[in-house]
Amino acid sequence: MRRDAVFALLIAVLPAAIVGCGGTAAGGPAAVVDAWTKALDGGDDAAAAKLFAKDAIVVQAGRRLTLAGQAEALSFNASLPCGATVVSEQTAGSEVTATFTLTSRPGHRCDGTGQSAVTVFEVSGGKITLWHELPSNPAATQSA
Repeated sequence: MRRDAVFALLIAVLPAAIVGCGGTAAGGPAAVVDAWTKALDGGDDAAAAKLFAKDAIVVQAGRRLTLAGQAEALSFNASLPCGATVVSEQTAGSEVTATFTLTSRPGHRCDGTGQSAVTVFEVSGGKITLWHELPSNPAATQSA
């Protein structure tokens, strides 16, 4: 009986431990987006970067960038001035469209606190392969 309890505990804790160690997020594309948001909000740019696949595409303000590896993913995440609170998520297969309210985050200056941002994520193998910021409103000049 004790072995069953230990097994149940491991099953409950393992997904969070994997995400915390920079592995892939369990639970599908929306869980990866949620893990990325949590890392960003906590000022943990390294953990946020580990959720990006090699050669992930970033589209922001009409510019397209390929993140060739972890150094570029870290640089991208560190460049984001705002954290974000998920307001809504729509998932269609491996694609998640997330609407955020921008927040301040540790070590960064967010001039867009309270504004909305919409980002489309494509997730494959537990990693973000596309991060595409969509226009949310004309006043929103900061990104998530």
